Amino acid sequence: MRLVVGRIGRAHGIRGDVAVEVRTDDPGARFADGAVLLTDPASAGPLTVSTTHNHSGRLLVRFEGVRDRNAAEALRGTVLQVESADVEPLDDPDEFHDHELIGLAVRTTDGERVGEVTDVLHHAQDVLVVERPGGEETLVPFVGPLVPEVDVDAGRLVIDPPPGLLDPEQAE
Repeated sequence: MRLVVGRIGRAHGIRGDVAVEVRTDDPGARFADGAVLLTDPASAGPLTVSTTHNHSGRLLVRFEGVRDRNAAEALRGTVLQVESADVEPLDDPDEFHDHELIGLAVRTTDGERVGEVTDVLHHAQDVLVVERPGGEETLVPFVGPLVPEVDVDAGRLVIDPPPGLLDPEQAE
């Protein structure tokens, strides 16, 4: 599975630098000198990071072979990706990468089948998007009391839903 780590914005200067909208929690590793990034569209890459630096709160990246503003501008909108297999596991057993959660089967503490995690939203609180068997989606806040068990190796997670989370008509 490919993971998005950034998106190329506009060119900066005349030597081929581009602004990158970072979409990773570890930009130092993903955009390290010599890092090879896959691209969408595939025809734009792969791209090898030559240098990076911060300028006015933005990450500027120069890729090998991109030598001028025109070449840099041609990359605008390109999505930068890495293979999930290349991402190091997290040290904390209670933290997960999104790609580890997506695809997990969801059951309640009573064993009732709820559905499958199809996405993870990151807002004020992380939220699991669970697709139910009928196709509707349920949003489950990703917090310990509601998600007491995550077993990536077994391909499942357990939720302890309060009344109304799975069936709004049962809300108190």
